[in-house]
Amino acid sequence: MSQAEETDDTKHPQGPYVLAGPAVRPDPRKVPLRGDLAHIALAGKHFVPHYAVPQPRTVMPGGAPLLADPDDDAEKLCILMEGDSFEVLDETGKWVWGCLSVEGPVGYVRTDLLEQVI
Repeated sequence: MSQAEETDDTKHPQGPYVLAGPAVRPDPRKVPLRGDLAHIALAGKHFVPHYAVPQPRTVMPGGAPLLADPDDDAEKLCILMEGDSFEVLDETGKWVWGCLSVEGPVGYVRTDLLEQVI
């Protein structure tokens, strides 16, 4: 294709995955997105190797702290109230990672503070 035949589309590619410079990383406390995994609602908006369909779990009596990292001493982002539905996206050992909704907040909760799956 000659320069005269180039269209605006070939000069300035468009779409969700255009390599046009550094991508702005969303706040990991507000968007359920990690380098390896994202909420299924973010498919087509963010590119990651895996997308997860959330598995809702109910917060047990007494509530649960939502933490920035999977560590009891991590920064406490908020307190989930008894009966809240928490969207679990990943479970590893005694921790789950997820969100209250696709708009956040996002963090880690101890598995024993959520209703068990039968």
